[in-house]
Amino acid sequence: MSKIRVGAFSLSLDGYGAGPGQDLDNPLGRGGEALHNWFFPTRTFREMQGQSGGTTGLDDQFAVRSMKNVGAWILGRNMFGPVRGAWPDEEWKGWWGDEPPYHVPVFVLTHHSRRPLVMKGGTTFHFVTEGIEAALAQAREASGGKDVRIGGGVATIRQYLRARLLDELHLANAPILLGSGESLFEGLDLPALGYRVTERVATDAATHVIIAREP
Repeated sequence: MSKIRVGAFSLSLDGYGAGPGQDLDNPLGRGGEALHNWFFPTRTFREMQGQSGGTTGLDDQFAVRSMKNVGAWILGRNMFGPVRGAWPDEEWKGWWGDEPPYHVPVFVLTHHSRRPLVMKGGTTFHFVTEGIEAALAQAREASGGKDVRIGGGVATIRQYLRARLLDELHLANAPILLGSGESLFEGLDLPALGYRVTERVATDAATHVIIAREP
């Protein structure tokens, strides 16, 4: 059965999924890149970069799991880029160059309409102005019966959690403190929303936690 899920989402020990001050020079916010130090050495990440080698331990196993059976993605606008307000033009095509790493349809939440953007490698960005449920309906239809992965950022995941639309979250808790930024769980009562921890595995680089919604 297909799932609506978050995979390989990195979080600091003090609960931040991105650092403060996201901009063109700091797409993950100041200090946010360190959240992903568990992921960068893995074979999965290196393959995404067109490189060989990389680690194949537990961190890579969780990275592989996060990529399996994904038929569509949903991203918040901040995950697509730093442009704010109405689109001034269609020059910005994402952080990833001509061939993004998704290779399936991607639905970007925004308040401002824009034509679909077809990229190399099978990725097409669709810009959804009608909210999270409309984006989910479109992603499910486009997924071909596979999972829909909510890629982030923090505000987008919070919206889907609050609406109890997420089936599962894989969080990679990095052993760092950011002090400020975008807090994932502030103001959310996950047990009251029906979420429970179902798996926990620690490595030297991260503690991987699976949180699932009870039926």
